[in-house]
Amino acid sequence: MTAIYVDGDACPVRSEVYRVASRLDLKVFVVCNGSRPIPPPREPNVSLILVGDGADAADDWIAERIGGTDVCVTADIPLAARCLAKGARALAPNGKAWTPDNIGNAVAGREIARHLRAIGVATGGPAPFARADKSRFLDALDRAVRAARRG
Repeated sequence: MTAIYVDGDACPVRSEVYRVASRLDLKVFVVCNGSRPIPPPREPNVSLILVGDGADAADDWIAERIGGTDVCVTADIPLAARCLAKGARALAPNGKAWTPDNIGNAVAGREIARHLRAIGVATGGPAPFARADKSRFLDALDRAVRAARRG
């Protein structure tokens, strides 16, 4: 059965995930290691998972459990890569679908940006989250769930 795993500490599309999961009767795991997590709705299909404070504790929890018929919602490129390696689908909150074809470049670009920041070069940051991103995300989530269910 398909489940949705949400990297929950800074996810701007949690309510959209809950709405889609409710409509499609999917289990949702919201995984957080923050000290003040935003509680999910009290729905039987939604579970809040609190993990330790380690830098990758939430990522590790998700990567250990996700399977080929599941979907991960994350802005974290290395976590998306780990999910893809397990055969799962991965989506960014802005609706970008991570795939085996695009994740390698994303990982490399992230490393280049990290190196540039380490030597003092300003790299900007992610674009501000916009209303259009939610619409793209809902469409991408619907497509990802349908593909995951087909297996």
